[in-house]
Amino acid sequence: MKDIRGKGGKACAHCGICQKNCLFLQKYGITIGDMEEHEELLYHCFLCGRCTAACPEGIDGRAHILHLRQRQVEENGGAIKEDGYDMLIREKQDYLYASYRNQTAGSVLFPGCSFPGFYPKTTEHIIKLFKEKAGIGTVFDCCGKPVAELGLADAEEKIVERLNRRFAEGGVEEVIMLCPNCYHFLKPRLKVKIVSIYDKLKALGIGCKIREKVTLFPPCPDRESQEMLQGIRRFLSEDPYLIENVQCCGLGGCAGAKEKELAQQLVDKAQEHGAGICTYCASCSGNFARKGYAGSEHLLLKILQQTESPDVKETGANRAKMKEYLYPSGKVYKK
Repeated sequence: MKDIRGKGGKACAHCGICQKNCLFLQKYGITIGDMEEHEELLYHCFLCGRCTAACPEGIDGRAHILHLRQRQVEENGGAIKEDGYDMLIREKQDYLYASYRNQTAGSVLFPGCSFPGFYPKTTEHIIKLFKEKAGIGTVFDCCGKPVAELGLADAEEKIVERLNRRFAEGGVEEVIMLCPNCYHFLKPRLKVKIVSIYDKLKALGIGCKIREKVTLFPPCPDRESQEMLQGIRRFLSEDPYLIENVQCCGLGGCAGAKEKELAQQLVDKAQEHGAGICTYCASCSGNFARKGYAGSEHLLLKILQQTESPDVKETGANRAKMKEYLYPSGKVYKK
C-alpha cells in the first residue's frame, strides 16, 4: 500500500500535482502517496476526486483514501476510530425515515436524503407530478453513500442488499434518481435500471426550458462523466459556464466536521462567482446556504418553476415528515 500505483503500473512519484489541486493536501503539505503515514488525517479528506483527475500516473487518490478508511475500520473491529459520526451512522445505516408503502411496480421515484431535507415542498410537488402524470410512486431510503464514505464496508453491503431485495419484492424495474450522489453510487450496485430524473422529465414532457445562460457548479460525482448533466442540457438554451476552480462544496467525504475552515473557504471561493450559481445537487446548494451563501439555485427547481429556498434549519425534521406524507393512494397529506 505504501507504494501505490496508477493505471499504467507506475508508483506515486510525489510530484506534488495532486497537492496543487487540493486545499486539504496543501494545508498539510503532503501528497496522496503520503497518506498511509498520516492516517490521523483520513477523515479530513473531502473525497472530491480532484487528486485523481490531476494525477499524471492515473492514481485514484479518492479510492486510495477510502480503502485506508475501510482498513482502519476493519482493524478497529468494524467501528470508526474517529468521533463525531454517531448521529450520521444512526440515521443512515438503517435509514430512520425509510418508507416503501408508496412503492409502485415498474418505475419508482427515489428522492434520496438531501433533497427532501432541504426542499420538502418541491419534493411533495414532484411526488404529486409523477403520480398524476405517470402513476409512478415514491420510495424514501438512503443510498448508502454516506455510510460507505466512512469506510463501513459491511454496512454499505447490507444497505445495497436491502435496496435490491426491496425493489425485487416490489417488482421495480426502473429507479428514478434526483440526486447525483445516489445516481452514481447506486448505478453500478443495483440490479435494476437507474435513470436520471432529468431524462425521465424529458420523456414525460415535463419541465420548462431555461432561457438564460447558466453558471453551473458541477457536483463531485458527476464532474468527470457529466452523465446527469447530459440530461440537464436538454433543458438549457445555452451551454452552461462550468465553475472549475472550486474543488468541492465543503460537504464531501464527511470531512466538513473535521475541516470547518477549509469547508468555509470552499464555499467562499464559490461565492466569488456572484449570485445565481446553479447546482443540481441538494447537498451542494443546501451547504452553500447553510454557510452563508444564499446565491445558489437548484436547477431542478428552475426546470419545474419552483421557488423554494433550501431549509437549512429543519433538514432532519423534513426527512422525518416525509415518511408520514405518503399513503398507498399516492396522495400527499400534510399533518
